[in-house]
Amino acid sequence: MGLDLKWKELPAVQKRFLFYSTAATMVFLLLLLRLWYLQVISYENLQERSIRNRTRVLSLDAPRGPIFDRNGILLVDNRPSFKISVMRQAVENRSLLLERLSLLLDIEISELEARWQEGKRFPIYRPVPLAEDVSREIMERIQENSVDLPGVLTEVRPVRDYLEHGSAAHLIGYLGEITETELQSGNFDQYRGGDFIGKTALERTFDPYLRGGKGQRLVEVDVQGKLLRQLQVEPSQPGNKVYLTLDRELQRAADKAFGSESGAAIALDVNSGDILAMVSRPTFNPALFARGIDGDEWRVLAQDDRHPLQNKVISGQYPPGSTFKMIVALAALRDGIAANRSIDCKGDFVVGGSRYRCWKKKGHGPTDLKKALRESCDVWFYQVGLELGIDKLSAAAREFGLGSPVGYPLPGERSGLMPSQEWKRKHYNEPWYAGETVIASIGQGFVLATPMQLAVMMAAIANEGKVLKPQVIRQVEDWEGNLLLQSEPEVVRQINYSPDAWNVIHDGLVAVVNEPHGTGHAAYLENVMVAGKTGTSQVVRRKSDEEEELDEDGEIPYRFRPHALFVAFAPAEKPEIAIAVVVEHGQSGGRAAGPIAKQIIQRYMELKGQASQDREE
Repeated sequence: MGLDLKWKELPAVQKRFLFYSTAATMVFLLLLLRLWYLQVISYENLQERSIRNRTRVLSLDAPRGPIFDRNGILLVDNRPSFKISVMRQAVENRSLLLERLSLLLDIEISELEARWQEGKRFPIYRPVPLAEDVSREIMERIQENSVDLPGVLTEVRPVRDYLEHGSAAHLIGYLGEITETELQSGNFDQYRGGDFIGKTALERTFDPYLRGGKGQRLVEVDVQGKLLRQLQVEPSQPGNKVYLTLDRELQRAADKAFGSESGAAIALDVNSGDILAMVSRPTFNPALFARGIDGDEWRVLAQDDRHPLQNKVISGQYPPGSTFKMIVALAALRDGIAANRSIDCKGDFVVGGSRYRCWKKKGHGPTDLKKALRESCDVWFYQVGLELGIDKLSAAAREFGLGSPVGYPLPGERSGLMPSQEWKRKHYNEPWYAGETVIASIGQGFVLATPMQLAVMMAAIANEGKVLKPQVIRQVEDWEGNLLLQSEPEVVRQINYSPDAWNVIHDGLVAVVNEPHGTGHAAYLENVMVAGKTGTSQVVRRKSDEEEELDEDGEIPYRFRPHALFVAFAPAEKPEIAIAVVVEHGQSGGRAAGPIAKQIIQRYMELKGQASQDREE
């Protein structure tokens, strides 16, 4: 109460002074408290924010692991690529910036605007790519004008360099930008939007080995986002080294032999299953995808009716034609039909009122198994196949890997088709007819096989019954030389036939190439004994297996021409290499596919000779 009296007795001036003094003191105390809070309590957080305002963390892409052939020859590497990006938060006048960049990059403003808008899906601190894989000249032009280009960055990143261009492209595969679906799948934790990953074949399956580990660099920038200096670098870790079973020189020979034809060729090591060469035509250049393929380039590839993106070696399914006749012959020998069984071929074969012609209209006359293989007599196989029945033929074919995937280690392999009575009842709800067995016995009708399956079949015939899993990876190493993965020969199954049966088949296949009237004489080599079998498979309707359907002018439209096939192994006396060739719409296996196999075998023997000479020296 005394204080109240004293306060009331004070003059008004003093009251105002005390009031404002107290208020000022309170404000000052609040400011001190705030300063203490900022300097002590929030020091670390504010310091971090301050650093972020003047620094940028830029990701460093890791070089993907190199890919070598079986002899250590480099097939796929990396090259430096210049990228122009922009930090959006550092740009005040977007229109002016894009206008300047359009002139310097020679890119339409609308396209730059579209890339800017697309970059909005990235976090604000992420650079937005505006131009990929630009030339060094353009990159230097951008750097010279950097004062007028706030927020613009020039970056160098490794880009896949396919040294053999389109060679073995279907085996190696290609890269592509990661999708939102892939990012959300949880299988790509090391990636983020805008990164490139393996999309197909080896690049996809072995991506964990090839991708390496990202690095980063801390840089200082000014208020306009211009790079001032580099503060810290955490280098990226390159991907591991992958060695293929492929032989580059043999691959080049196979590419050259195929020329401009469409189709597929595959060469296997008879004793290990190693893929020595793989050709799928037409091919494509994986480098288009490594730098980011544009819409026009993609449409050209996707709309090509010859299907350049398809790996026809593993996913092309063709009637095997007469290359299937060895399976029928082996099934016949197992069933007790003698190799000297003679059937009189008069040019046709009648079953249930239907006439099935031999490719040779006049017929082959009395024919045993060896002659039937050598001259590809349809009638002999019609008769024997009908006696065996489709189920025995199907069982024999499946032993050799037909009708199911053979275990190719990369994605995309198709199973082909080997029908049976049960299969037809299940899929068509119909019984199997005798005429269908006749057609199946020469590899037509429902029967389908991939070139890979035919090569595995031929390797098993060559090595007398070992069905081998195809191998494409020889080994994977890190940069210290530590072995991370190594493939070994894998025998899927052992097929048991008598030594006499194998000898009969081998003699017949040698006769195909090396004896008069053999249908595969175009594959003959003087310095090595080749064993092989021709085949022709009808595309539209079957008239006969080895016969070409010609109109009055001797020509038919390309899409209606039959496919040409040739399978082989060499040297016949001690097989090392097995080959399957399919030339789409090539019409004659002997004339179109045989010479391709011949050139591959010839080059294989030359390389073998060179290797032996090098070892001696």
